[in-house]
Amino acid sequence: MICSGCAHAPVYDNQGNKVDNQKCLFCRTPHPASDEEINERQNIRVEANDPFAIYETGNWFRDGKYGLPQDYSKALELWHRAGELGYAKAYCSIGVAYYKGRGVERDKKKVWYYWESGAMRGDVVARRNLGIFEEEQKGNMSRAIKHYMIAVRGGDSDSLKSIQQLYSIGHVTKDDYAKALQSYQAYLGEIKSDQRDKAAAFDAHNRYY
Repeated sequence: MICSGCAHAPVYDNQGNKVDNQKCLFCRTPHPASDEEINERQNIRVEANDPFAIYETGNWFRDGKYGLPQDYSKALELWHRAGELGYAKAYCSIGVAYYKGRGVERDKKKVWYYWESGAMRGDVVARRNLGIFEEEQKGNMSRAIKHYMIAVRGGDSDSLKSIQQLYSIGHVTKDDYAKALQSYQAYLGEIKSDQRDKAAAFDAHNRYY
């Protein structure tokens, strides 16, 4: 994978001349010109067991994107496959499906199971969702704060906002709030770059803070 910053950074040839970067950053192939071409290329990656491509294709079926029909059952099938191949975010999406009843019956136990599976494998959104679950469904603030703190260390800004809100009503100590801010600033310091800032300005989906 290539981060949003590198994807928007200028590309140069061996002589230092700037070249067209409207091509795949891996193989220099021009971007696909149709939904059919997008799906054809994606299927090659899916058949090669690329977990991100499998997960992404699941998202396309969820949204009915790139000419694919909206099919929650197919999306779930692909997310399960991506999760088994090690893509943690897939488990978060499966949990959301059980939470909202998309393609499956709503089931809080399975929501918790899949979000916990994603969180244990490093997905910060799944970790944040566990915090929300503990806070809103169980009223367990101490466990919710622990989940939020872990997610903040992984760069989740929404978890930082949750900690800030809990601090404002007295559920988080000043020291813990300060630790959360320090952890988040440390995360930003590690990943910040001019290229990523330009990518974020170009498209809000590329924001990393």
